[in-house]
Amino acid sequence: MKKSYLFFLLSFAFLHINAQNKCEDAHSDVIYAYSHVKSAYDSNNISHLKDYSKRSTDAFNRAKKILNDCGCKASYNHAYDASELLSKVENVETFEDGRFYVKRARDIAKKVINELELCTKLTQEDEDLAKLERDRLKLQQQQIELSLKEQKIKQKMAEKEAAELILKKQQLISKNDLALTTNLESFNKILNACDCDLEMPGINYKKEALLSKDLIEIKKEYLTIFKSMTSNYLDKLNACND
Repeated sequence: MKKSYLFFLLSFAFLHINAQNKCEDAHSDVIYAYSHVKSAYDSNNISHLKDYSKRSTDAFNRAKKILNDCGCKASYNHAYDASELLSKVENVETFEDGRFYVKRARDIAKKVINELELCTKLTQEDEDLAKLERDRLKLQQQQIELSLKEQKIKQKMAEKEAAELILKKQQLISKNDLALTTNLESFNKILNACDCDLEMPGINYKKEALLSKDLIEIKKEYLTIFKSMTSNYLDKLNACND
């Protein structure tokens, strides 16, 4: 239950901080809009007044979409009011009428900036939650990396064990092959010494197939071969006395 609650808090904090980051994207347009509404107010002719008002209106319209999407409602409402006032400047006939709308828009523009600052300012609790989320993600990444390292180590150990097992099988096969060859030669020498006109046949078996068996099976396989060869030798030796 505690883990679920903590996860909920972290998720909420992440979404809240993410929204704040999106709100920060409106800063440049809001400052741009405020700068031009000031220039409009400070202008001394209706042409400049309308030109700067148009630029400020466009900037407020760009900012409004961002502010609405990121949930900064108070700043959005002020930006909406300012843009509505400035849009009326285009159709005024006198400089004084235009400046009336501009002055009101200028005062509201300050509120747009102030409210945006509040939206993008992290509280201490937000910062603590953000740090906790970063630490959690960092720990999660470390756990993933450790898991990958562990898998690689296990894989290398398995490969090493497999290589060692193959080497043991090859050594066992080589040792038994040598014993078979030695015994075969010894048996033939004895048969020859006894003037037996008989000879031990070579042992035919697939050594490659033995590598697929385990060590115990390989030992049993060679034991069977040794018994068969010895039995064959004794048969030939007995036949030599007849």
